[in-house]
Amino acid sequence: MVSIAHSVAFRGVEACLVEVQCSLAPGLPGFSIVGLPDKAVSEAKERVRAALACMAIAFPSKKITINLSPADLPKEGSHFDLPIAVSLLAALEIIPQDITQSVIALGELSLDGKIVPVNGTLPAAMTAASEGFGLLCPEACGKEAAWVSEARVTAARTLGDVIRHFTGQVPIAQAQPGEISAPTHIKDLSEVKGQERAKRALEIAAAGRHHLMFVGTPGSGKSMLAQRLRGILPPLTAMEALETSMIHSVAGLLDEGGITRDRPFRDPHHTSSMAAIIGGGRLAKPGEVSLAHNGVLFMDEFPEYQRNVLETLRQPIETGEVMISRANAHVRYPCRFMLVAAANPCKCGYLSDPARACARVPMCGNDYLGRVSGPLMDRFDLRVDVPPVAYTDLDLPSNGETSQTIAARVAAAQAVQQARFADQPTMRSNADAAGEALEDIARPDPEGRDLLLRAAERFSLSARGYHRVMRVARTIADLDHSDQVRRPHVAEAIGFRLASAADA
Repeated sequence: MVSIAHSVAFRGVEACLVEVQCSLAPGLPGFSIVGLPDKAVSEAKERVRAALACMAIAFPSKKITINLSPADLPKEGSHFDLPIAVSLLAALEIIPQDITQSVIALGELSLDGKIVPVNGTLPAAMTAASEGFGLLCPEACGKEAAWVSEARVTAARTLGDVIRHFTGQVPIAQAQPGEISAPTHIKDLSEVKGQERAKRALEIAAAGRHHLMFVGTPGSGKSMLAQRLRGILPPLTAMEALETSMIHSVAGLLDEGGITRDRPFRDPHHTSSMAAIIGGGRLAKPGEVSLAHNGVLFMDEFPEYQRNVLETLRQPIETGEVMISRANAHVRYPCRFMLVAAANPCKCGYLSDPARACARVPMCGNDYLGRVSGPLMDRFDLRVDVPPVAYTDLDLPSNGETSQTIAARVAAAQAVQQARFADQPTMRSNADAAGEALEDIARPDPEGRDLLLRAAERFSLSARGYHRVMRVARTIADLDHSDQVRRPHVAEAIGFRLASAADA
């Protein structure tokens, strides 16, 4: 006889439905798993055997065959332990077969029958809800999966609990969503003394999701400014929180089922590999660009990254997604992030200080920042030179605007953009506007257009640079509560663009 259970195979953040078929046939006793299983799936038979033995359930003296269908889809991960055990129990008529066919199961089994947490429960719950199945998962993953309210989530602690639940002896209550993680302590922009131009650039970048680059001497406050960007970003919307949490679920970063509304802030080290930044590896896991989806990717010491790592950022910045290609799979991850880069002006870091600069000025600066290619530099909407703060200014009391005040202006500007792009699902912020939509929303007044044309000719702006100035000007106008993009808005946007245009 053949019994059927269901599970999922992960392809990026997508959970593909897998039918787990169990056949008991006469012949020499054996246990085989077919359907392109990897090593972890193949070893499931030993974990299932030990877990059933721990509950005094004897293996039948028959040939046991587990087929994972579709057979041409690679199956990876230990989460197939539980569905294999469930289909086998159904074949042994220990649990009803009609029930096992109506649930998607995932979980790793320990040798004593406990169900160990696994990654990817949230995408599995999404698939269960869309396909009309219930979800059976480890107890520790129930709070995470229950965020998908359309799915019936059963979170079990042991395999014995699963048997008692399906046989009606001790039903398991439906899992409830976990608590929303409380925001961690966020540093305030009022603590930054001076650097008013850099603070303004942070506000504009946060309001329109524009990419930003800080260039300044060591100790000028570049990293300190970037770390305070989180305090002025609005919380994730419900849709954004779900998108981000699905990626973090696949990566195993969700904590006790809690979903946060804080925007991600990822700051990888400059020695990170291409697989760590873009994604990949043996299991094609998401990289930092995807983990920063709907949030911030902060790359300090930007020119120190490997050249090939930097160049691979160009396409994700433009498209908002990354495709990881392998011989047996093509995995797509979303990566709509805000890139904030920080760099020293040269190798020694003191290009602008005659008393401390090296003897190779200005060639050292050209060589150092030249590690960042022109096409990549052209993708930064804002570039700010961060001068060092005088010692006397450090003794002055903090009198700048608080992050809460700036965050209110940013939230108001983003609310305008949400209303503007309400009927365009591919656009959420001014940074996403393109084509006719950009011309409609960011067309300057006659004086502003004249200034923009003269600046484009004078500084040889590329077509990308020209359009990015228009997007930044639109964001500045939103912060100014102006329906029309005017000359002052264009002038400020060009001012933030000139340095990068010259380098590009």
